[in-house]
Amino acid sequence: MQTIVTDHLSFSYGEGELERQVLRDIHLEIRRGEIVIMTGPSGSGKTTLLTILGGLRLARQGSAQVLGTEMVGASEKARNAIRRRTGYIFQQHNLLPQLSALQNVCMTLELDGTTTERSRRVQAAQMLEAVGLADKLDFRPGQLSGGQRQRVSVARALVHHPDIVLADEPTASLDKASGQECVTILKRLAQEFGTTILLVTHDYRILDMADRVVELEDGVLKSA
Repeated sequence: MQTIVTDHLSFSYGEGELERQVLRDIHLEIRRGEIVIMTGPSGSGKTTLLTILGGLRLARQGSAQVLGTEMVGASEKARNAIRRRTGYIFQQHNLLPQLSALQNVCMTLELDGTTTERSRRVQAAQMLEAVGLADKLDFRPGQLSGGQRQRVSVARALVHHPDIVLADEPTASLDKASGQECVTILKRLAQEFGTTILLVTHDYRILDMADRVVELEDGVLKSA
């Protein structure tokens, strides 16, 4: 089963003389549960592609089917539905500094109005335990190391058991050991849940973690 299928997907910024094409005729298929790493130079369109697939940016050329939903020209309602089924991990962890690790992870679950505060706290604590932070539940981001903060981000992305995780340079600010540890935890938990992962990186130390590596250069997908 294909989780992501793009066909002739293109994207440009600006109009007329100011138009700059970022993605050109992208063809990409990713199966359910597959872990795909995307590499390529800075400015090649990797983050733009990620944000289109995650419903954070609207494209109008070609096709991008995500979990059976067409994202090109999609309504805000349709894109919001995909966002609820997607986990996001970014280079900068984007944790709220005034909240504890537990509270930061709970925030994802608050989007589901059917859960109680108690159940959210239990689920968040279980996920933080799964990433090795059972003893850091009440620690704020400023009290954690870079690797620990990124593990909180992994827990936050996976706590609602998303169908897809989109990760943008998740190891860029980490040392080798912390980066590999972060990706290993992400891979293990995603495999448990059957989650599809598309991970953008310049970190060639983690390429062996993927089922497949693709390269995006000047908006063109070199391999798929």
